[in-house]
Amino acid sequence: MTLIPRNRGGHPVAYAPGYKSSVARSPKLALISGSATPSEQTGPVFGHDLLGELDSNLILNFTGEPAIGERIIVHGRVLDENARPVPGALVEVWQANAGGRYRHKKDGYLAPLDPNFGGCGRTITGEDGSYEFLTIRPGAYPWPNGPNDWRPMHIHFSVFGHSFGQRLITQMYFEGDPLIPLCPIIKTIPDQSAVDRLVAPLDMSRAMPLDCLAYKFDIVLRGSRQTMFENKMEGL
Repeated sequence: MTLIPRNRGGHPVAYAPGYKSSVARSPKLALISGSATPSEQTGPVFGHDLLGELDSNLILNFTGEPAIGERIIVHGRVLDENARPVPGALVEVWQANAGGRYRHKKDGYLAPLDPNFGGCGRTITGEDGSYEFLTIRPGAYPWPNGPNDWRPMHIHFSVFGHSFGQRLITQMYFEGDPLIPLCPIIKTIPDQSAVDRLVAPLDMSRAMPLDCLAYKFDIVLRGSRQTMFENKMEGL
């Protein structure tokens, strides 16, 4: 099998003054590559029997009562660089509620908390690499970066490999959101095609009449079409 080379030119720059947090967090010295230990490569392994019946249903999984907001389906497949499915992968999501507020003690945004929305879920990919979540479309929210910066509507994704040391994190955005090109975080990605791969298109083929719209978000682990990941730009 031919290894598809990585295009590191599409990676975000570490130091981006327009993204205020990067100024303090960006490295000032040359990076050092450390070898992974056996514990990071082989364990611990997530027990698939630990999933609850409603873990992938963010509308109901917090209290059992329906959350407030626009109901949506988010679905897709986890694939490798040759478009082969990755079965048995743990996919986790977390997000703000319909008003743009997270259930977190440090979130002081004025939007109200939804008492029935916890904002997180998880599922295991099927044999064809597929996953699906039923959730609420998250709201946009302001953040203390510039005078009037807002985060676009987004959902955070985490994909685990064969151990917790193999974890990839990214964000999914929604097709048509006018805040996407204005976001200082997104502006750190120099390759527009990489930005486009973070935007989930509307999928009317999976929308449920009189119930919810659907958005399709495939996650590609490596190769020329790989999804942009926050913590490991090179993929798995």
